[in-house]
Amino acid sequence: MRSALDFTTLNVFVAVVESESFVGASKALEMPASNVSRCISQLEEKLNLQLIERSTRHMKLTQAGHLLYTRAKPLLEALEQTETELTLRQMQLRGPLRLCIPNEVGPALLGSVIADFACQYPDLEISCITNLSGLESLRDDLDLAVIITRGQMDDSDYIARHLMTIPCTIVAAPSLIQRYGTPTDIRQFEELPCITTVSALKGAPWQFVNLKGGFETIKVKGHYRVNSGEMAGRAAVAGVGFAILSTQACQPWISDGRLIEVKFEQSPAPLQLFALYSDRRYLPAKTRALIDFMQQKLSAISLTK
Repeated sequence: MRSALDFTTLNVFVAVVESESFVGASKALEMPASNVSRCISQLEEKLNLQLIERSTRHMKLTQAGHLLYTRAKPLLEALEQTETELTLRQMQLRGPLRLCIPNEVGPALLGSVIADFACQYPDLEISCITNLSGLESLRDDLDLAVIITRGQMDDSDYIARHLMTIPCTIVAAPSLIQRYGTPTDIRQFEELPCITTVSALKGAPWQFVNLKGGFETIKVKGHYRVNSGEMAGRAAVAGVGFAILSTQACQPWISDGRLIEVKFEQSPAPLQLFALYSDRRYLPAKTRALIDFMQQKLSAISLTK
């Protein structure tokens, strides 16, 4: 059975008592006087009790009305105080803030950024872990997950905010080019030795940006798989296979001749850095502040092709 005593009704009743009139309550609550009167009448009907004695000249609380007022008033005050505390907690930059960033590229790009954020807001208790679990990490009671992905990101129930684009290129050691020749079509990678990932980026096939701006997927011959850009780069230098690497990360090897850049009409899909969180409407101020801070700092970093 549904209770007749809900907070909205009690709020109207208390306003009538303290205003000593239906008109006064309607002004305080900014609602029509007829609605106030109807609300009180419906409450009395549901309780099968008279709460207020009315006449053309005055109104007076009955014994039941007095009991309801003395019990309802502190309840409403406690509810109002709780609402204020919850709102302040939502707005304040204090308390625990738990996040996850991708290992390797995460500390390189975000290590100093998150440290600067911690210095700026010393009342925050920041816990940061590094892994490649991506979306799954948000299920571990975290406030925020920074993920790295390539090409089209999978649909999810989370909100994604773009932080950074990392251009990539295809490289190979001179010894590998000498052995297999320089490929001229991306579909040749279906037969050529390639360095791919174990679980990072979900072990996805290589993706390229076609002339229309969409993504084209190639299931390459991944005979050597790692979960580290550094490992992939070292393997490429050693001549293990062709690799898609961050342009900036492998530039020193390209400059000194240990790697050769292989270019095609379709460029490799860049890596994308996203901040993921569960719901935009109830995003705490501390989480929003960290995302804004990361986006601002990362936007100043130039990663040119």
